[in-house]
Amino acid sequence: MSFELFPPRNPDAAPRTWETVRAIEQVHPDFVSVTYGAAGKTRETSRVFVSRLLQETNLDPIAHLTCVGTSRADTIEIVEEFLDEGVRSFLALRGDPPLDQPDWRPHPEGLHTAGDLVGLLREIETRRCAGSASQAVRARVRPLSIAVAAFPRGNAGTGGTRAQDVASLLAKQEAGADFAITQVVFDAESYLELVAEARDAGVVIPIIPGIIPSTDPGRLLRVQELTGVLVPTTLLEELGSASDDLDRHRRGVRAGIDLIKGVLDGGAPGVHVYTYNQHHAALDLLDGAGLRGSGARSSAPAAVLA
Repeated sequence: MSFELFPPRNPDAAPRTWETVRAIEQVHPDFVSVTYGAAGKTRETSRVFVSRLLQETNLDPIAHLTCVGTSRADTIEIVEEFLDEGVRSFLALRGDPPLDQPDWRPHPEGLHTAGDLVGLLREIETRRCAGSASQAVRARVRPLSIAVAAFPRGNAGTGGTRAQDVASLLAKQEAGADFAITQVVFDAESYLELVAEARDAGVVIPIIPGIIPSTDPGRLLRVQELTGVLVPTTLLEELGSASDDLDRHRRGVRAGIDLIKGVLDGGAPGVHVYTYNQHHAALDLLDGAGLRGSGARSSAPAAVLA
């Protein structure tokens, strides 16, 4: 059981964000992932937020990290900053090109794939351990854990198919990834089909389904626009027929509970909930699925999820 958070967008949003942090801390998730803006736009705010989570909570944060548009040298500097803060877990992502730059080109001295980023993270960790006995001890106590993304219906951002994503997932595993978290899914079948194809291809790392509380039709449509993952028409119709906000919330939570039960019954090792820094619907999902309090803080997320 895990959640995604993002750094407060501005000082006014900070109190609500920390209300959510404290609420989800009470259910003892295995980890929380912290987003990192496109092309590293939230580099400093993400680092500060992760650092505060480490210092002031019992949560185990996974720092998102992207490489698109960044030189190898800059990426190394960013990784070193996170490691120096005490971060031991990363979600390695290629990242999306800036939407407002139609002529954008990748950095000529940068990394090209998430697999390249996974390999670089392993390389940096090896070098740090070789150069410092204390770092080597830390690595034995808290091994570096690296997550990657998976796309049940193919990566719409790159125009890739599911078969191509399975090949990419295998490459990330070979580069040193410990587990994968999927892009948002709205049906258990797409997740289970991805897992089946991945296993047939030789992918053995855990693959965790990413789930968004389906209580806000507007947010669902924004997610569809950003990710290319189509929201089921039946779900939108169900939410649209609600008599009021409370009824809509109940219908959305019910749909989410059914989805969680579907993926868990199919063998999913857990669920990763995209909170959008709002905890009420996320925790209602866990209550309804009987998962509240099922998490346990671990020394490494991969150890729990394997």
